Order: sequence, then structure tokens, then C-alpha cells
Amino acid sequence: MGAGAATRVAGAIGAFLDGPVPVRIRAWDGSEAGAAPAPGVPTVVLRSRLALRRLLWEPGEMGLAHAYVSGDLDVDGDLAEGLSAMWALVRSGTISARRPGLRELPGLGVAAARLGLLGPKPAPPPEAIRIEGRLHSRRRDRDVIAHHYDAGNAFYSLLLDDSMAYSSGYWCSEDSTLAQAQHDKLELICRKLDLAPGRRLLDIGCGWGSLAVHAAREHGANVRAVTISKEQRDHVNARIRAEGLAGKVQVDLLDYRDVAGRITATDGPFDAVSAIEMGEHVGDEHYPTFAATIHGALRPGGRALVQQMSRGANAPGGGAFIETYVTPDMVMRPVGDTLTFLQQADLEVRDVHVMREHYVPTIRAWLATLEEHFDEAVALLGERGARMWRLYLAGGALAFEENRMGVDQILLARPTDRGRSGMPPTRDDWAVRSRSEAGKPGT
Repeated sequence: MGAGAATRVAGAIGAFLDGPVPVRIRAWDGSEAGAAPAPGVPTVVLRSRLALRRLLWEPGEMGLAHAYVSGDLDVDGDLAEGLSAMWALVRSGTISARRPGLRELPGLGVAAARLGLLGPKPAPPPEAIRIEGRLHSRRRDRDVIAHHYDAGNAFYSLLLDDSMAYSSGYWCSEDSTLAQAQHDKLELICRKLDLAPGRRLLDIGCGWGSLAVHAAREHGANVRAVTISKEQRDHVNARIRAEGLAGKVQVDLLDYRDVAGRITATDGPFDAVSAIEMGEHVGDEHYPTFAATIHGALRPGGRALVQQMSRGANAPGGGAFIETYVTPDMVMRPVGDTLTFLQQADLEVRDVHVMREHYVPTIRAWLATLEEHFDEAVALLGERGARMWRLYLAGGALAFEENRMGVDQILLARPTDRGRSGMPPTRDDWAVRSRSEAGKPGT
């Protein structure tokens, strides 16, 4: 469309690439340039010059994240598909940055001036987290959790299913709904922990009470739950009252580091301990304390289950965007390294259930809900906050799908002094099957 802004942008970008610009560019003046429109070719929409200035100051993931969250940059159409296409171009080497030659520099300077790119570094959107204090100190951990989990129960009620489970579901069938997948995940955990009427569960990092309520209501367990989020504590207490579980579930506003002195010493030991996607927030320095807390809370012969996100040995894990906008200080390590921590606490690893693929439909279900209720999310979080969640969920689903992040259920036992674990000889005791399989003879 003539020599508009998009043409100048495409020319400037081309100086850094070893080939043609692989995306379609639509600029703030309506002009378009770059790759020809075609299936699989994302269209990057530059809504203002500030998008380019952000990218100039912070090339890569953070510049793109700041530009998207602020609304200066968009991806036309489905964001997840656009991100997937962009990532595929990077992996294939189609996008391969190079240093421009000396002869190109004057022209780039002129183009930058004409595009209005010269100027100070733009401030990040206010949704970017600014956390102070010593890494994984109690105060800093509370601030991190408050930023993400105290965003408001109204928003999480909008995003999640009725169980309020904010962790990977367990998809026994392609026909499962999110609610069924979360129910089956909770049921799987309870069966692995061998919960039954009167047995006692300690749930560390209980979230909005999905497991605590399920264990008490469906299995008759007596549950002690802890969280450091006030919003979560208040929500769980409301659920306890609503479901008539007073006396079966108790929730405390408590740091995991205080469990040994405040709960285990007076009310322990427990038959089972759970920590569902909480261990990522602990960090390497304090993980031995976390593992020792689980061991100390268990009776000999008791079981523990840790569901935790992981990464491959050469995979980035959460990455800069999650560290900046979502959950700073989150640690994702290869699952083998986490097993070592747990074994060093004298916990026996009995089963490792890789559930990476299950997180993909879980997050996509959350994203679909967000898109369906986007205006409501904007009313609760503001435009930038809702865009941050859209980018987070779209990128998160891709990270699990493409094996850059994983999630695993680790089943542990505290053997008796004579080495007895109390575990069944096979996994059949805790199997959860799809509804169609459950009706077949022999299942």
C-alpha cells in the first residue's frame, strides 16, 4: 500500500534478517508490507510508534510482551496460532538475526528518525511486577503470591471451573470437559494418597480449596489446609461453610516454613500430604526445607503427592515474561533434580506421572473462557491486565505443547523403620478412567 510506515518498518527489519521478512506487518497508518497474506503467516499489527521503540530498546521476548500488554502491538486473528507460527519460524531458522553492515547503518538511522523511534526507553506497563527484598524471604514470597493470587476471587471465579482448581486437569477422554478433567485430577490424587473416611490430609498451598473440599466431601478425609494468600483463605472458608464441611476442613494462613512448628508439632502426623503446583514457588535454596516439612508431617507408612511444573535440561522454563508479569521467582527445574531433593529428605519416590500434555487442553479451556468473557475480565483487571492474561495463557499452552515446560505428579512414601511403604503392588488401585471405559466389563 505505497511507501507507508509498514514498508519502512519492513525495510528496517529486513536489515537484521538473513532473508525476507516472514510476517505480515500492518502499521498505525493502515499500510501493510512484509510477507504476502497466507495461511500460517501471522499479521503483526503495530498500533503506534511506541511498539517499535519498545522493541528497539528491548529486542526479543520482553519488548514484545511490553508492547502487547500495553496495547501498542497486536497479532491479527488467533493469538495462540500467531505465537505458534512465530515460534516455528524462530526454531526453523527462518528468523535469523544478523548485524547490519556499515553501509546499512546510515539508512537505518534515517528510517528510525522518520518512524519516530528515537527517544528515551519507554517505561514498562504498570502490570509488570516490581518485587523487592531478599529472594524467597517470607515477605518477598508473600508479595509475589499477593500479586498473582490476590488479584481477586471474582476474576478466578470467572476463569476457572466450579472446583476453582488452578492446576493441570487430567483428561481421560477427548470428550471431557474442563470440569470433568479437574474432577478426575482431584480423584486421581485422592486415590494415589489412599484417602478414606477418618484419614488425615495436610494440603500445603491449598489454592482455592479444590483438593481440600474434594477430599473431605468425596472421601471423608479430615483436611488441614494452608496458604499464604488471604483471598484464597477467605474463599476456602466460604466454601467450608457453604458445603457444610466445618469440622472436616480447616484452613490456616500460614507459610510452609511454619508448618512443622505450628501444625505438625501439635496436630501431626498425617496420613497424607499434598502440594499441588506449589513447589515451583519455593526455590532451590529452600527446597530441602520444603521436602523435610513433607517428611516430618507424614506418619511412617504415609504417602505424599507433589504435582509440580518442570522443564527439560535445555528448556527455558517460565522465561522472562512469566518472571516479569506473572510469578517472579518461580523455579522450574528438570524433574530429576526435584526427585533428588525429595529423596534426600528420606522420602521414597514411588511413581512419577508425566502430565505435560494434559496441561495443554487445560490452559486452552481457560483461554477460551477468557475470550468469551473478555469484557468482564477487562472490567475486573483493566485492559492491560486482561491482555496480560491473554498473552500468558496463549503462550503457556504453547510452552507445554512444545515441551518447553512440563508438569509431573510425584507420588512419595515415608517407609517405616522396617522399610514398609504400604503401597499396593500395581497402579490399578488409583486408576481413573474415562466414563466410557469405566462402563466396560473388567474395568
